[in-house]
Amino acid sequence: MGITFILIRLDLASKIQRLHALSYKIGRVGDLKVGSYAIIDDEPSRIMSIQKSKPGKHGSAKYRCSAVSLFDGSKRSFVSPVDTSINIPIVEKNAAQVVSMGPTTLQLMDLATYEVFDVTTPEEKELASKLEAGKEVEYWKIMNRYKIQRVKG
Repeated sequence: MGITFILIRLDLASKIQRLHALSYKIGRVGDLKVGSYAIIDDEPSRIMSIQKSKPGKHGSAKYRCSAVSLFDGSKRSFVSPVDTSINIPIVEKNAAQVVSMGPTTLQLMDLATYEVFDVTTPEEKELASKLEAGKEVEYWKIMNRYKIQRVKG
C-alpha cells in the first residue's frame, strides 16, 4: 500500500512538471519587442514599452520593460541586463462553444478536442454582453489558465 502510494505520487509529480515545462519557453531579454509576451512576477504579461540603456564602463546594457498582465490588467515592470534569460509563455489560441452560463463562470467545449471546461466570465462588459449559450468564442490557454478573447460571429 505504501509503495503504491509513493509510485502514484511520483508519477503525478512528474506529470505536473511536464505540464509546467510545456507552458513556457526560455528566451533572452534582449530579444523582447513591444507587443511580445513574457512572464513577469509569475504572471503572463504583454510588453507595452521598452527602454534600453547603453552599457557602462563596468556593466552591460539594461532593459527597462513595462508590461500589462494578460489576466488581471495590472501593470508590471522589470529591469534586467540584455543577456539574461526570461520565461516566455506559450499562448494556445483555440475555438470553443459556450455550453452553459452561470453567474460567474462559463462552461466551454473545445471544438477540436470536445473537452469541456469552466472559465470565469470576462470582466469586459462589451465581451460579456455578447456571450450566450451556443455561441462560438476564441479563447487563449496560457500557463493552464483560460481567457476568452472574442465572440465569433
